[in-house]
Amino acid sequence: MDHQRTIATISTALEHTGGIQAMFLSGSHATGLADTYSDIDFVMVAEAGATDAVSALWRDAVAQTGEIVLWWDRTTVPVLINAITADWTRTDVIILKPDQMGHQTQAGLKPLFDHKELHRTLAKAPSPAQPNAKKLRYQIEEFIRILGLLHLAVGRAEYINGVLGVFHLRAALVELMIEETSAPNRGGILHLNRLITDEQKAVLTGMPAPVPDRDSMIAAHLAYAAAFLPRARMRAQALGMEWPERFEEVTWARLGKTLSIECPYDRD
Repeated sequence: MDHQRTIATISTALEHTGGIQAMFLSGSHATGLADTYSDIDFVMVAEAGATDAVSALWRDAVAQTGEIVLWWDRTTVPVLINAITADWTRTDVIILKPDQMGHQTQAGLKPLFDHKELHRTLAKAPSPAQPNAKKLRYQIEEFIRILGLLHLAVGRAEYINGVLGVFHLRAALVELMIEETSAPNRGGILHLNRLITDEQKAVLTGMPAPVPDRDSMIAAHLAYAAAFLPRARMRAQALGMEWPERFEEVTWARLGKTLSIECPYDRD
């Protein structure tokens, strides 16, 4: 079943159900950024909130769109239900009480039905995200900490698990690049292409692979350090954030003593 039919089927199934006040699309289907590969995000407003009875109503509605092969019912977030049907259509719903709608905005929701006209009571758009120096400080310190663990992984010859450090460093670099672009509507994890620039993509695609041997693991850590740390310094300077200079200094000193490697960028 295509997305529009899925949306219409679920909406029709619940529109005249007692206790269900409104149904909205959220995520990419609300902002006009959806494609064939998008999941379908809903926000449902129920008088009773995310009860077992409301969950059962939602399951019955989703089942009308196809065989349910995965059902996560309020397992990670107490108001969130995730489902996948046999054709791999993914539907997520957040079930809220009317008084829990305060964090929603008109720009982030597309009404399917709205019996109480809740949509017009919402703020038109979210406040612009502000740079977060505290978050950046943590990201930088965590990057340096993981970089410093390289000497443990090499010392123990833990190359299979050691490459996990490369994935953590890569994730930190990607997050920093997204923050550099301040891209709105970030979406899910598989929306990176529209969030970063061609220059940033070239940096990421040029990174070495996380191969589980000593030389490759060291080379990958150094490559990510050379890509991340100068960018992070510029970002920190722009936000007026103090750089963890001493932490980075002793980390490079430790890596130099144990692995005979040097900082791959000009720290001045």
